[in-house]
Amino acid sequence: MFAGAQLSLYPMTDTFVDVILSSLDALDPWRDRLRIETDDISTLVVGPPEVLFPALRDLYASAASKGHHVVLRATLSRGCPGEPDDPICQTSALANPFEPLASRQQAALDALKSAPDTGQIADAQFSLYVMGAGDHMAEITGCIDFLRSSGTFDRSKNFCTRLTGDAGPVFATLQEAFCRFGPPNGHVTIDLTVSANSPSKR
Repeated sequence: MFAGAQLSLYPMTDTFVDVILSSLDALDPWRDRLRIETDDISTLVVGPPEVLFPALRDLYASAASKGHHVVLRATLSRGCPGEPDDPICQTSALANPFEPLASRQQAALDALKSAPDTGQIADAQFSLYVMGAGDHMAEITGCIDFLRSSGTFDRSKNFCTRLTGDAGPVFATLQEAFCRFGPPNGHVTIDLTVSANSPSKR
């Protein structure tokens, strides 16, 4: 399987270079389990979901802790048919496709109980795309039902769902949405925006 995120970090400050470079240090504890490639537009982070999402959480929390308005934009994908399998992405985190939807929803909720707090608020919106064979709308609806009970659900918006809360539970919720819904051998993507310290909330 191939799994990863193409991400960009946007700090709204004249010192954006320092914010970006210092925030990248938060990835250091995860680097031995990820493949990271950066160019002038974005950073590709490849690895299993159980490593990928905590790494993104720590990157975001580090950037948010500087106090500036900062936005993390990411496209996450697993099982893309256009990408070769990568041994670094081996995982047991994906749900059993034969497990009933209700069981997967409950397992996702149970997993959130161990999500750590970071002390940084995350306001996020995302869209889940389930591709391939099967009833993709049943999977998306099942994910939305899970989100409503997650403790991080804020509201539904056009084309996406908004989450709000500490970055720990928010990114854990995103991880469960990514792993529990859609076929493990199918192509699943998430379009994600996470904002911190927005002046619109003052």
